[in-house]
Amino acid sequence: MTTRLPFASYLDHLRIESEAFAVALTDVPDDRQVPTCPDWTALDLAHHLTEVQSFWAAVVSGPLLTDEAAEDVAKPAPAASVPAQLKDLRAASARLAAALATTPADTPAWTWSTEQTVGFTFRRQAHEALVHRLDAQLTAGLRTPVDPTLATDGVDEALRVMFGGCPPWGQITPVAGPTVRLVTSDTGASWLISPARFTGTDPDGTAYDDPDIVVAESDSGGEVAATITGTAEDLLCWLWKRPTVGTLSHTGDESALAAVSQVVAQPIN
Repeated sequence: MTTRLPFASYLDHLRIESEAFAVALTDVPDDRQVPTCPDWTALDLAHHLTEVQSFWAAVVSGPLLTDEAAEDVAKPAPAASVPAQLKDLRAASARLAAALATTPADTPAWTWSTEQTVGFTFRRQAHEALVHRLDAQLTAGLRTPVDPTLATDGVDEALRVMFGGCPPWGQITPVAGPTVRLVTSDTGASWLISPARFTGTDPDGTAYDDPDIVVAESDSGGEVAATITGTAEDLLCWLWKRPTVGTLSHTGDESALAAVSQVVAQPIN
């Protein structure tokens, strides 16, 4: 099963979600708390997305190829107010979109993932903008739907890259345990996930030994211990610890469901 969108579609979604983010925060006070990121204010949230998009614009424009080059990218200074920060954000978004629009997706470029091409940035930054658009809207007391096709791919990315992915200094080892199926009720996509263990020590010296998952290449349609079903938007929000619109359906073995919930409850770094 592939959920990936054409690269032009990722670029369209990046532009749409980034602008929706800015519109949502336009009249929000600088110091309003972000409910989904309670340590942040609205100004912090706006600066974060500005910083992220500025960074990836620099990576793609280079293109940058090494850890050292990525570490040397200058960080934009925070603005004094949300309106000023949104002006900087729109400029950063335009730079990122322009860089992606003029760079082939298969161009080699630095990423923190095993996928070392510009194509990674097309996908990741569309989803980055989407998740933070939800944060911005919730901060403003708003909510608009997520495109189901984008949300379906967002579920796949969260499972395979954010949870099931592995940095070069780590290792994911499958362990014995039940398989759980995730199903999008609106788009008909499904994934089989099984338990694993993530171990390793990061470059800063922090050691990890945590429960994780492995995701099957495709859903064979066989028997599973449990199933979690919801709309693509709700599954995406559940994985990213954002409020769902509806309720997810959980059926099957309770211990298998609890094991998945334990993994999803961990921070996405």
